[in-house]
Amino acid sequence: MALAEQELNEIAQVLEQPDAGSTAFGELRRRFPKLVLTRCDASDVTEAPFRSYAAFDLHLLDASEHCAGVTDDPAKATGLILAKRS
Repeated sequence: MALAEQELNEIAQVLEQPDAGSTAFGELRRRFPKLVLTRCDASDVTEAPFRSYAAFDLHLLDASEHCAGVTDDPAKATGLILAKRS
């Protein structure tokens, strides 16, 4: 599933909310049931984020091949990694 600009904008709206730290994961799971969603601590991800927000760094996940990896290409994204910032 590639991420279109409209979907990236919708993801940004969720992650820009003041209470995103406590509600974003559930809200994104509800809105994008076909995406793989992973959450972790920001220190667990060494790649540069696709985008950064107050509570999270957003990484795009490409799990289309045998091994999953971080991508910066929305056309290859099959999921999201929400890396919680402290």
